[in-house]
Amino acid sequence: MPISSPARIGWTLADWRTAYRSGRLKLNDVYDTLPSDEPDTAWIARIDEPRLRTQLQQLEQQLVAVGSDISRLPLYGIPFAAKDNIDAAGWPTTAACPAFGYTAHEDATTVRRLREAGAILIGKTNLDQFATGLVGTRSPYGAVTNAFRSEYISGGSSAGSASVVARGLVPFSLGTDTAGSGRVPAAFNNIVGLKPTRGWLSTSGVVPACRTLDCVSVFALTVEDAEEIATIAGGYDASDPYSRTFPTTSSKRVPLRLAVPDSLEFFGDTQALHAFDRAVQAWRSLDAEIVPIDFSSFKQLAALLYEGPWVAERYAVAESLLKSDPDALQPVLRSILAMATNFNAVDTFRYEYRRAALARRINEALDGFTALLVPTTPSIYTIAEVMSDPVRLNSRLGTYTNFTNLADLSALALPAPFRADGLPAGITLISQAWQDRALAELGKRWQQHLSLPLGATDRALTAIAKETKPAMPATTVRLAVVGAHLTGMPLNHQLTSREAVFVERCRTASTYQLYALANTSPPKPGLVKAMTTGAPIEVELWDVPVERFGSFVAEIPAPLGIGSLELEDGRVVKGFICEPIGLQGARDITSFGGWRAYLASLK
Repeated sequence: MPISSPARIGWTLADWRTAYRSGRLKLNDVYDTLPSDEPDTAWIARIDEPRLRTQLQQLEQQLVAVGSDISRLPLYGIPFAAKDNIDAAGWPTTAACPAFGYTAHEDATTVRRLREAGAILIGKTNLDQFATGLVGTRSPYGAVTNAFRSEYISGGSSAGSASVVARGLVPFSLGTDTAGSGRVPAAFNNIVGLKPTRGWLSTSGVVPACRTLDCVSVFALTVEDAEEIATIAGGYDASDPYSRTFPTTSSKRVPLRLAVPDSLEFFGDTQALHAFDRAVQAWRSLDAEIVPIDFSSFKQLAALLYEGPWVAERYAVAESLLKSDPDALQPVLRSILAMATNFNAVDTFRYEYRRAALARRINEALDGFTALLVPTTPSIYTIAEVMSDPVRLNSRLGTYTNFTNLADLSALALPAPFRADGLPAGITLISQAWQDRALAELGKRWQQHLSLPLGATDRALTAIAKETKPAMPATTVRLAVVGAHLTGMPLNHQLTSREAVFVERCRTASTYQLYALANTSPPKPGLVKAMTTGAPIEVELWDVPVERFGSFVAEIPAPLGIGSLELEDGRVVKGFICEPIGLQGARDITSFGGWRAYLASLK
């Protein structure tokens, strides 16, 4: 049985949905996505026909419950994988340690939410044992190889989850991230790794690494898919004491200013250095301002993760095994956990005070910047190199990742220009807590600009199916925005801070006129129904949660308001309109076809 239908290698969420909704793909066709029995160290447990049949029967019942409306199950029939330290009911959870393994009785919260949206779990993936490592080689199930060149490491600890996405076997997977485990493997396999703000995605049902720092992360081929999965899987969870509610006001909007470290370390890897230089130049071509900043606080905080008492959190998970069956643990892991006994309670508080002080400095340093731009890793190594020097080389890989969760930051790992030797070299955008959506908007723009291949597949971003957008959910209001609320514009934060979700870019019917209003700050346009001749005007559609729509409308100043807007394809949605009195002194800019084009003309 093939590992996946060749026709579906590298499919994104849009590809899967379009195939189902057009009738070209039926639910039973998922049977030919069953992983084969051929050796593949990316998997620890693979779905079999009985387990798949059970999930499909449950999915059929879900579909009946929503009136057979597939659009109400946004992940209907879409396969995914989960790192094997994340529980799935009826599946084994091993954390890559067979002696620790158990069969989970309940889904982890993230897995449950994905299944409730219609997704189908097809396997549990390999990892560095107990999620301790950034290399992907510390597992009794074997080292996971790089998706591009098998002699190189995949990165870890979420090695298998990254590998199966990079090879196009599933459109997304779940990993975890404590020190960089959801970002390093993304970089080494040319995919997206979304490391959310701690607490957005519940860790209930996850075997801890460092419980106070752990995040469930998302791997995908595109930023758009990673953000959607995080949105579906995320949200407050009362069963997780570290869960937090996404704030109603969060995303900052400043001009595109990217901080970069004032001193970069690549440990002699000139190819990695040149690849990052090309990435920086690519951002400059997107009109980003690049500003070097003092990186010393970041370095100091990164060093605390393994030099400090947080190793005791890892020790707490494996303590009973260390005492009863120490040989069940990988030798490198045993040596790391042994350091936990070097710290006492007084040390713990002293390190916590140091962490808090450094985190404060880091967050203050990021004020006024859209994000910090760093190479995800300073280098890449072969499996043989890591096996011969496992601790030192692993430590190097955390140079630009280890500080992130300690400082309560959000991060998004992105594909970037390849190295001269043909290996991937990713970058990461890092910002303060709850800037996840702002980072995603930047990431989408970046991916569109580069048009790199998707993972290790032959597919390009432009080959993704054009998705027919589903009807808006009953819990949201679909809103057309035309000016200062567009993506990247000064007032877009009024949407993102209310967890509004971008749907699509389209145009109005040809019966509208657009004006640049006088004396508005920030500058705003006014859209009016044409009295004589109009034209299609570019708009963006956003789904705004019903319970937050009223507060959004309350922020709209006269002469603007919300009315009904007709789109080019005949749909009618809510949208911005302008009172006639507001047109006094305004300039007719209808001929530009939209606010963006008009602003570009001013430059």
